[in-house]
Amino acid sequence: MRRVITYGTFDLLHYGHINILRRAKQKGDYLIVGLSTDEFNWESKGKKCFFDYEKRKHLLEAVRYVDLVIPEENWDQKTADVQLYKVDTFVIGDDWKGKFDYLKDYCEVVYFLRTPEISTTEIKEKLK
Repeated sequence: MRRVITYGTFDLLHYGHINILRRAKQKGDYLIVGLSTDEFNWESKGKKCFFDYEKRKHLLEAVRYVDLVIPEENWDQKTADVQLYKVDTFVIGDDWKGKFDYLKDYCEVVYFLRTPEISTTEIKEKLK
C-alpha cells in the first residue's frame, strides 16, 4: 500500500483544497492529512482560522479522498510523521517549492501546482 501525506490549514474548504486532495490521493492508496491546529496557526503562522480545528477536521474527514487526519502542531514534526506512518510520498502546493526537500531522504517529495484562481486568503478578503 502506497501512503501519501500532505499538510495544511484547510480553512474555508474550497475546490482548490479538493483539487490538491484528489491529486494527492492519485499518488497512492492511503491519504493522510496533517491539519494545522488552531494554536500552531496562530502562534507560528500568525493566522486566525474562520473554523476551529475540530470543524476543519470534520470537514476533511467527510472528503472521500482523505483516509486519516492528524494534528499538525509544529513545523518540525514532518520527518517523524513520515517515518511513523511509513509514508511513500509527501505532497504540498508549489508555493512551498524547495522548503521540504529535506524529506527526500525519507520519501518522494512532490510539489503540486496550486489552483490559481482560488485561495482562502482571497475568499476572506471578498467577505470583508
